[in-house]
Amino acid sequence: MGVTLLDGGRTETGHRWAGLLALPVQPSGMSESEAPAEERVGEVLRERGETVAVAESCTGGLIGSLLTDVAGSSDYFDRSVVTYSYDAKRDVLAVSREALDGHGAVSEPVAREMARAVRDTADTTWGVATTGVAGPTGGSEETPVGTAYIGVAYAAPWGSGDSETTVERYEFDGDRQTVKQQVAEQALSDLLDAVEDR
Repeated sequence: MGVTLLDGGRTETGHRWAGLLALPVQPSGMSESEAPAEERVGEVLRERGETVAVAESCTGGLIGSLLTDVAGSSDYFDRSVVTYSYDAKRDVLAVSREALDGHGAVSEPVAREMARAVRDTADTTWGVATTGVAGPTGGSEETPVGTAYIGVAYAAPWGSGDSETTVERYEFDGDRQTVKQQVAEQALSDLLDAVEDR
């Protein structure tokens, strides 16, 4: 699991850094001249005959909205479930009580379980999950406002043993809407990277 700091973020210990970048940072893997990640993800998934489902907490449906902004997304996009509360995570995705109680909703284990669960319950090739603290309240020293975990789960062919799930931790700056938008865009970028790496 890595920590990526974007656009005036904080280090893992919570110390602010600033002045390193004069311009806002594009989500990883995207230059200003390229099509948005949701379009590029769609092209690759369609070409490969693969599908994706999304489990969203802090993004509240934004990833699903971005994916469905692309005409023809029904070829590869199955669903987005918004599981904002503990109860929703347990009821809809069967996220374990142990993960929620032991680590909290905004954690690597919960993001991992969410990504796997949405992939498997939707029976898609890919599952993406977001959980985080959009702010302006709810942060802590360990998990400041702007912290997000993004999980990407891949379903390999049965018997191959190659299914896997990765989770990355990020810290974003901005107001609530800005953080949500950045998390959604980064999740699509992470998905694109994972799909292109296969």
